[in-house]
Amino acid sequence: MTDFIQAQIAADPNVPAIHITRDFRATPAQLMKAHTDPELYARWVGPHRLTTRIDYWDAHRGGSWRFTNLEDGAEYSFYGSFHEITDDKIVQTFTWEGMPDSVSLETVWFEDLGNGITRLHGTSLVDSFEGRDAWLASGMEEGVNDGYAKLEALIAAAEV
Repeated sequence: MTDFIQAQIAADPNVPAIHITRDFRATPAQLMKAHTDPELYARWVGPHRLTTRIDYWDAHRGGSWRFTNLEDGAEYSFYGSFHEITDDKIVQTFTWEGMPDSVSLETVWFEDLGNGITRLHGTSLVDSFEGRDAWLASGMEEGVNDGYAKLEALIAAAEV
């Protein structure tokens, strides 16, 4: 079990993918809700220094989404579409508007470990090893760990 503080983030050596794993004191249903409810998602996603505005969010198969991160007057927008949503898995695309030709296929699923612990597994498949390495160098680790710490706090406060 992880220490509930840091996500494990690893570059796949065989394909241009990033794997993320983190344990939460939560149920799979709580994590699913946090990933599909736009109001909750905006409260936890990304680094502490950013505010997130949901521009639109239609969390079902074939639905689309867009959110904008705000920081000191600067805006960074991301968008995608939901390809699959089940009780314990989400498959979606993810694109930063600053690089619209670089689309990631994201899969996140939740593994119930028992005793109120759920392991989040995430995979981001990008178009090249160079693209993957650029993601890793972009500050992604800060955003992932800050975001998951905020999510853990929301769960602990019974807000999810």
